[in-house]
Formats: sequence, C-alpha cells, structure tokens
Amino acid sequence: MPELPEVAAHAERLSAGFSGTPLARFEPMHPAVLKTFDPRPAAAAGKALKEVGHRGKYLLLRFGESDGGHGASDLTFVVHLMQAGRLRPDTKLARKPRGGMARWTFDDGPALLLTEAGTERRAAVWLLADQPATAEPLARLGPDADSISRDELARRLAAASERVHGFLRDQSHLAGIGRLLANEILHTAKVSPFANTARLDGASVDRLHAAITTSIARGLDAERERADMGRSTDRPNDVHHRVGQPCPECDDTVRAVEYRRYRVAYCPRCQTGGKVLADNTTSRFLK
Repeated sequence: MPELPEVAAHAERLSAGFSGTPLARFEPMHPAVLKTFDPRPAAAAGKALKEVGHRGKYLLLRFGESDGGHGASDLTFVVHLMQAGRLRPDTKLARKPRGGMARWTFDDGPALLLTEAGTERRAAVWLLADQPATAEPLARLGPDADSISRDELARRLAAASERVHGFLRDQSHLAGIGRLLANEILHTAKVSPFANTARLDGASVDRLHAAITTSIARGLDAERERADMGRSTDRPNDVHHRVGQPCPECDDTVRAVEYRRYRVAYCPRCQTGGKVLADNTTSRFLK
C-alpha cells in the first residue's frame, strides 16, 4: 500500500498537472467506490481544482472558488488507493477502462482516472464539505508522521503500551506509516519491533523520532525522482525487501517474523541484541 512519501509526492505531481482546471463532472464507475451521499458530486462541477494535498495515506482533491483560501463553498474529494489503486491522468477516456473505479473529467478535456488492479475493489472516495479534517475518514487519524514532535510522540508511545511495530502502523496513532516504513524506521532507530511502547527509554524515543523523520524524507526524495507512483519493491529499504540478505549496517542476516498477510523484517544484531525471534505468531517475543 502506498505510504506517506509515495502519496505526498504523487499529490505534488497531480497538483502540478491539474491545479486551476475546472471540474466538468465526477463519474463513479463502481457502485461501492463513493462512500458519501451528501454533498452530491454534481455540486463540485464548475469548481476549479485548487490543489491536490494529502493526509496520511489519503489524497485530497480540493475544489473551490479561486480566492486562494478554503471557503465555505470548497469541496474535497478524499481518495484512498488501498493496496492496488492508482490515480493517474486519463487521456484515452475509454467508456469502460480496465479496473476503472472513478473518473474526474475537467472542462478542457483531460481527466483523472482512479483504477484498481485485482478483484477486491477496496479503493474508495469520499466527498466532504467545509472542514474535511473533522469528518470521516480523516477524523480518526493521528498526526501525520512527518509532522509529529518528539514530545508528542513520547506521550503517545507511553499511553499506548503495545508493540511498537503495531503502534507505528496504527493510523490513529500516526498517519502515513505502513509495513515498509515501520520496518525501516525501527531498523534505523535500532529498536526491536516487539518492544513495548511504554517501556521505551528517552534515548530510544529520540532515535525513533529521528528515524521517522529520516525514513520518510528518504522515501520522499526517491519518489520525487519518479514520474508516477511505483511499486513497493521500488522504494528505498534496508530490511523490508532484504530478508535473508546481509544487513547493510552490520552484515548480519536480515530476518523476519512471518504473519499470514505480512512480515516484520528486522536485523538481530542491530535491533534485538543478537537474538533471533521465533518465526510464528504464538511465540514469546522479545519485549
């Protein structure tokens, strides 16, 4: 699933290509893609795209009058790409595009097409008015991971008392971090993925906060070099896609704890004092 660096860079690309262009119509192509019923999408017709922003893993297409602000007449399409969704310029305007979920057609002809590969069809769109940050699905999000202060992070870690890998991926704690970033952040911070958040000392919190900042910046720099959103294997990583290979930091073998739908990758020497964690979900993990 695209994480904060990929979504942020893609928002910049879409803003550069479409900002200032009036919307002609929004067309849902799958019956389950639009999650809201009020306001109606027709209310956005004629409004110009002010910008494409982001909040965590969500893209925000903000439409309104060209007054430079966020007035009461502004409408925001919130888009979640999920695992296999993509939002790209659409020049073909096919009546039934492959994997088509929704289309935004602009007055002068170009369009943006939301597609999703596979059969799950979980990509979603919400249309929100006024203050979208206070409405679902954005209201439940924690602060964007690249904007949280060290002290706020420490407060949230202490209050959670859970495994730090799960904490990082919980969007109500921090918005924008997924499996790859969680693995990379913890490796950079030299923190066990199964350490309890409430037991982290001050030095560990310092390293974790710094690692969040540097890991997101590293991903964003790489993504800005691309013309389109890439695959997970295209993203910079030291452990996530390197299980069984030497750790670039210490040359120990990168290991993983495998779950049904994902893996927790880590380096024993860098993160767990040399201990190899048992590779099953019912074992007693390092705390």
